[in-house]
Amino acid sequence: MADGNNFSDVQFLTVAEVADLMRVSKMTVYRLVHAGDLPAVQFGRSYRVPESAVEEFLQRAQVDGQSESA
Repeated sequence: MADGNNFSDVQFLTVAEVADLMRVSKMTVYRLVHAGDLPAVQFGRSYRVPESAVEEFLQRAQVDGQSESA
């Protein structure tokens, strides 16, 4: 994300845009935001998610193809 308090370069996405990008429901995005797994900024009753946060979340969630069989 942007350094310090400079948000001029940050691109914010709506919850609907994040849901479309991740191919999940808007409720799933809200759950991720409320659980603290996906950082967001609240404006009134609306949430905006930094595009870089979505990219970082997807990188962390990426599966490497190995199974954890016991």
